[in-house]
Amino acid sequence: MANIRIERLESTFQEELSMILMTELKDEDIRFVTITGCDITSDLSFAKVYVTVLDEKKRKEIIEKLNNASSFIRGKLSERVEIRHTPELKFIYDESIAYGEKIEKIIEEIHDKEDD
Repeated sequence: MANIRIERLESTFQEELSMILMTELKDEDIRFVTITGCDITSDLSFAKVYVTVLDEKKRKEIIEKLNNASSFIRGKLSERVEIRHTPELKFIYDESIAYGEKIEKIIEEIHDKEDD
C-alpha cells in the first residue's frame, strides 16, 4: 500500500517540480531543464530528482545551480503538495537518455554494415 502512495507522490513531485522550474526560477538555463523522474525514499526523507538539460555544455553548472536552489524549490514544492514533511531534494543528471542514444547509434551502425 505504501508503494502506491510513494509512486503517486513521485509522479506529483515530477509534475510540480517541472512547473516550479518553469515559472518560479529566474535563471534562464534552469527553465530549459526536463525532469525525467523522481525517486523518493520509503521514509519520505529524501528525493532524487533526475533531470536532463538542453545545453550539454552547461550540464554540470545547471545541476550545481539546481542543487544550490534545492531549499527554495523544496519550499515552493511544500506549498503545492500537501504532505507533512517535504523530502530533501537532490538533483541528478539522467544518463539513461544519452545511454539509449548510444545504443541506438550502435544498432544503426550494425544495420548499415549488414546492408553493405
